[in-house]
Amino acid sequence: MTEILIYIFSTLGALFALLAAIGLVRMPDTYLRISVNTKAATLGVGLLLGSAAIFFSDFSVTTRVQAIVIFIFLTAPVGAHLLGRTSYFLGNSLWSGSVIDDLKGKYNKATHELKSEDEIKKPVDKEARKKEEKNDQTS
Repeated sequence: MTEILIYIFSTLGALFALLAAIGLVRMPDTYLRISVNTKAATLGVGLLLGSAAIFFSDFSVTTRVQAIVIFIFLTAPVGAHLLGRTSYFLGNSLWSGSVIDDLKGKYNKATHELKSEDEIKKPVDKEARKKEEKNDQTS
């Protein structure tokens, strides 16, 4: 039974790693490549490490595999987010078929400020804010 699980996990892990490699070549822009690689490669590595843990059936190997999988599942999305954000801020263009640019009009390249929806919809009056802060402090 364990041999079947090893075969299934290692085959699926290799397939997901292959899909990540194909996605790296086939996707039209940086952002889609980052997305494909983060999801497929993370799952592929997790499955391959799971098959290694089942193969060795040792407590020390299993705990190491679990630690590595948790580390990869926590760090891969954060790294992908930072890569995508940096690419956007440096001016890497979106694919022409992209429908929505959620950050359009929110990032100021001169000051490197990223504004939220609320800040864009209503301009902030600094004098009114100072008066409100003074009133809050006196109350």
